[in-house]
Amino acid sequence: MKTVARLSNPIRDYAWGSTEAIARLQRRPVPTATPEAELWMGAHPRASSSVEVDGSWRSLWDLLQREPEPILGSRVVGAFGGRLPFLFKVLAAARPLSIQAHPDARQAREGFARENARGVPLSAPDRNYSDDNHKPELICALTPFTALRGFRSIDAIHLRFDALAPRSLAPEIQALRSQLDARGLQRFFESLLKLEGRRRQEVLAEAVARAGAAGDADPELVWVRRLQAEIPHDIGVLAPLLLNLVELSPGEAMFLPAGELHAYLAGTGIELMANSDNVLRGGLTQKHVDVDELLKILRFTGGPPPVLRPLERAPFERVYPTPAAEFELALIRLHEREVYESAAERAVEIALCTEGEARITDLGTHSVCELASGESALVPAAVAAYRIEGPATLYRASVPVAGTRQR
Repeated sequence: MKTVARLSNPIRDYAWGSTEAIARLQRRPVPTATPEAELWMGAHPRASSSVEVDGSWRSLWDLLQREPEPILGSRVVGAFGGRLPFLFKVLAAARPLSIQAHPDARQAREGFARENARGVPLSAPDRNYSDDNHKPELICALTPFTALRGFRSIDAIHLRFDALAPRSLAPEIQALRSQLDARGLQRFFESLLKLEGRRRQEVLAEAVARAGAAGDADPELVWVRRLQAEIPHDIGVLAPLLLNLVELSPGEAMFLPAGELHAYLAGTGIELMANSDNVLRGGLTQKHVDVDELLKILRFTGGPPPVLRPLERAPFERVYPTPAAEFELALIRLHEREVYESAAERAVEIALCTEGEARITDLGTHSVCELASGESALVPAAVAAYRIEGPATLYRASVPVAGTRQR
């Protein structure tokens, strides 16, 4: 295919999803019958988008198996093979997601090969690595968005736990006090994850009770109580004492590199990531938790995380800077009679309209693709140039020109 084409995208109905957010974006009635958690735009084998071609819908995954180069471009095919290197999502969290981290490229390759050699089925619930790719990701807030991301400073962690669980965690707190460095934090975190039975319940009960007595002035302690109400008896309830609480305003973003512990708590956002599903969980979940494997990939550095704001690159276009080779997120905002012209050098792109109505014109074929809020389009690399007219707001996922080099 060689022209701009509309996409039809699958919705994943995980239990933590919203019955309103994605439906409102797509101008559908609310509430929906089941929670809608993620809208996937891309060519993941588990849930591929479909592309409108000559009046019929065809799987983007299947199209890439047949004709990767016109869609991806020769540079992307050379760097990443015949697969789309990114997965583009709308994420709508009405309830907290699990605490998790993702492996780097080497860890993913080795872990995937190791589990294959052991004969672990890809569908096994206790499998850690579902593919051989890493999963750096970017989350950009569409609404106020709350997350936990990265360990707090070690001193702050020590002070928090000393205030909230001085009796039940006395030995572990003393051990951390005697080694206030990355190794001490790793041992402290491991001891928390491996608490079991009555001891775990004593720690949670003491911390939650003290958090409740503190009132509502401290947002981290408010989240301790909220997590206990949502997922009682899970050690992840204590995550706000360990991790930085981040409040993103609409338009702000965070980049999550490999090994960075995080959890999304509430809100709707644009998520863009390498095309992988490798997740190692540490709490707030009923799914498989492999503590020892998680500890191998985590980064035990502390401090506040950076918040990203987009930088202007061209008229009407702003870009979120990240080191990712697989993806780049751009924000295109147009008022009446404003026109965005595509860059001369580009590869495959997916554009999502989040406000207004956009008109995308392929300047080679002069075909037109019109998008309303919640609708998206694939712009193949074979499209030499295009223009967008509004008024509209669009988020565009692409492969950065520098990212097409071989990893």
